[in-house]
Amino acid sequence: MTDLTNDKPQGFAAYIAVTAAYWAFMLTDGALRMLVLLHFHTLGFSPVQLAYLFLLYELAGIVTNLSAGWIAARFGLTSTLYVGLGLQIVALLALAQLDPAWGLTGSVIFVMAVQGLSGVAKDLSKMSAKSAVKLLAPSGQGGLFRWVAVLTGSKNAVKGLGFLLGAALLALAGFVPAVLGMAAVLTAVLIAVALRMPSGLPTGKKGAKFKEVFSKDRNINWLSFSRVFLFGARDVWFVVGIPVYFYAVLSDGTHEGNRLAFFTIGSFMAIWTILYGAVQASAPKALRASTRSEAEIIAAARGWALGLLGVPAVLACLVWFAGAPETWLTVAVIAGLLVFGAVFAVNSSLHSYLILAFSKGERVTMDVGFYYMANAAGRLLGTVLSGASYQLGGLPACLATAAVMVLLSAIGAGKLRAA
Repeated sequence: MTDLTNDKPQGFAAYIAVTAAYWAFMLTDGALRMLVLLHFHTLGFSPVQLAYLFLLYELAGIVTNLSAGWIAARFGLTSTLYVGLGLQIVALLALAQLDPAWGLTGSVIFVMAVQGLSGVAKDLSKMSAKSAVKLLAPSGQGGLFRWVAVLTGSKNAVKGLGFLLGAALLALAGFVPAVLGMAAVLTAVLIAVALRMPSGLPTGKKGAKFKEVFSKDRNINWLSFSRVFLFGARDVWFVVGIPVYFYAVLSDGTHEGNRLAFFTIGSFMAIWTILYGAVQASAPKALRASTRSEAEIIAAARGWALGLLGVPAVLACLVWFAGAPETWLTVAVIAGLLVFGAVFAVNSSLHSYLILAFSKGERVTMDVGFYYMANAAGRLLGTVLSGASYQLGGLPACLATAAVMVLLSAIGAGKLRAA
């Protein structure tokens, strides 16, 4: 088990409180995404229309991350964390008010707006948690890499459980009871965290200027470029392509067939995300981060980016030449995407460490906010291309687009330089 303790018990307590709040948020975030995707797919939404539902969520992430670093520097990290949790509660309550009588256009606009609010909430919470790690982690012996890997890896495992929870709640309880239940749980978590949050996080400073969020650091800018296409390469098949593909293969159109498809899709996405999180959490040990220099870790980031390239390229060719879906092909796609997830997790973990290593303590929230703005831009790009590429060319087009985006990410990683 990784030892995260250090000689600052108060700082460690603050880290635990932030992590617990972040876990609770990501559980509802994963569940909400699955609820929205599957619920509206059964209502007859096309792949492109499903992608529209998440556009404002990702677009809001770009704007939020650009400003969240300044907001945290100005008002403090606990403030942005609490606001993030509060906005997610409001988004869940609003989504419960959706009326089927509004029709297609009205429903799309309303859900897009609510998802946009949820996107703001997510990125306020993420920026707060990731910045807290930089400020609270022990120095030396790979402490920063360990702490950020545990936070990020555990977060993704929890979000994976959220995918499964969302699919299960939709099948067993229905859409409205599911979102109301999650709102109630998240409210209890927010109250508990606010009452028990220890000191140890910065409270902000009045002199912080918004223009400071734009980084002048070469490494931070190239890492952000690489991050755009790394996460675009995942979401181009993950957001719409794979769920719709599996639904087409597994559902026979009956109520029981739909329930089976929901559980299967939710289970796959949960398992993929949980394994992805587990690999992320173990990345520092696997990469021997505590004994390697910054130059060696940068070189590893280049190598793992190139290693990811072949997976979506091979899968795209396999699905294209196989033609009609068959059992063996579905098994091969699942296995290939699990391999993608493992290699992707190492890439993501390296990125998460490097952004904190490159950032300076006095402007960490701004550098992290700028970097996660790039992350959100990649997710937005991947979301748009997921619906469009699936509608134009099915799963092979999604996977081929992912391969191109991985190549661009590797080019960005190749531009990084050790100090």
